[in-house]
Amino acid sequence: MTADVALLTERRYTATAADPDDWYLGNILQEDGLLQAALERVGLSSVRVDWSRPDVDWSAFRCVVFRTTWDYFDRFDEFAAWLDRVEGQARLCNAGSTVRWNMDKHYLADLQARGVDVVPSRFIERGSPLSLHDWLDATGWDDAVVKPCVSGAARLTYRINRANASEVDAVVRPYLAAEAFLLQPFEAGVQRHGEDSLIVFGGRYSHAVKKLPKAGDFRVQDDHGGTVRPHQPTPEQIAMAERAMAACHPAPAYGRVDLVQGTAGRLAVMELELIEPELWMRLRPEAATAFAAAIAAFI
Repeated sequence: MTADVALLTERRYTATAADPDDWYLGNILQEDGLLQAALERVGLSSVRVDWSRPDVDWSAFRCVVFRTTWDYFDRFDEFAAWLDRVEGQARLCNAGSTVRWNMDKHYLADLQARGVDVVPSRFIERGSPLSLHDWLDATGWDDAVVKPCVSGAARLTYRINRANASEVDAVVRPYLAAEAFLLQPFEAGVQRHGEDSLIVFGGRYSHAVKKLPKAGDFRVQDDHGGTVRPHQPTPEQIAMAERAMAACHPAPAYGRVDLVQGTAGRLAVMELELIEPELWMRLRPEAATAFAAAIAAFI
């Protein structure tokens, strides 16, 4: 297996064609197809590769790009060991140090320390004896969201209040023995206005989408019934997204900044996705050209 660029995926998405009713795989293949065509236009060959394949010679590639490694948080130890091993064999895009930093939502504290406005965050460290009720009392938040610091696809993500905190605490307590959790105030604006996701290539804004939860829910992921539509961000949103990416060291070649309109209209970063972000290039195909240019510049 030889090519200039390895586009990382995982074993569930290695097929080269999707059944007509498999829209999820169809979206993945469409987006990777757009990127591969754009890479070809700048003189770079590419191939899609399952990150966990044991027979791959990673040194054969000029660059390894994280695309749809969407099982890494379920195989965290295996993925972390793979990252350590492959980092010495190939150039990783984004860099291995960036991936490790972005894996754990403690990075939000770093962003805040670097002057980026983020959703207020408290970290419930592994083994903490405090209950979720205790944390609500300590923060003064009556409505909050709790999630693991290493997670994705809304895994173990719950909205809590004083009525259900004990029930949710019983669910997360066994996990808290082995991993840290993040507590944030519930942003009611997410239900009304959704999250705005801005995609950035090479430090420059490319395009944006608005992610909306289904009625009665707060999770915007399509796994939970969320929907996506193109979005025209404000100049303030674009400036914040580019500022958030510039606050990362080393600078990422690509990534996604999820923004929310918080209390009193305050704009804040909800998440920074630098490992395997959904980029929605299918909604703006010309964005693949900018992505390919960022990869070429990285190489």
